[in-house]
Amino acid sequence: MGVKGKLIASVEVKCGGHLVHDIFHTKTHHISNICPSKIQSFEIHEGETVKVGSVVNWKYNDDGKDKISKQVIEVVDPQTKTITWKVIGGDLLELYNSFTIITSCDHQWTTWTFLYEKKTEDIPEPLVLLGFVLHVTKDIEGHLLK
Repeated sequence: MGVKGKLIASVEVKCGGHLVHDIFHTKTHHISNICPSKIQSFEIHEGETVKVGSVVNWKYNDDGKDKISKQVIEVVDPQTKTITWKVIGGDLLELYNSFTIITSCDHQWTTWTFLYEKKTEDIPEPLVLLGFVLHVTKDIEGHLLK
């Protein structure tokens, strides 16, 4: 059994957290147009929208490297504006036994939570990825404020 970890970071969004949640929930396919240098594509493999049980695939550039993340949507809560994405394939699972990403949005904040289990103790904490998702959030904010 590996070492379990949890990282949480929040970023202020002047456009309102509800608008950021809307992008991730109903307009996810637009993210690659909003920040093409970071997100190359988003595809839904199973299901028609981002809803519980949908399987999605992200192609992204993290720290100068092209990566893939296949995820299943475990939770979509419109009341708390929360989406839980469980990683089921791709680059993250080379380093981690399990990896879950939770986005939650409120009035002026978007919060990212990573729950993970490292395969070995010497695997680094996913701080670069956390910075990456915060930058994507700020890119979305910039787009929404235009």
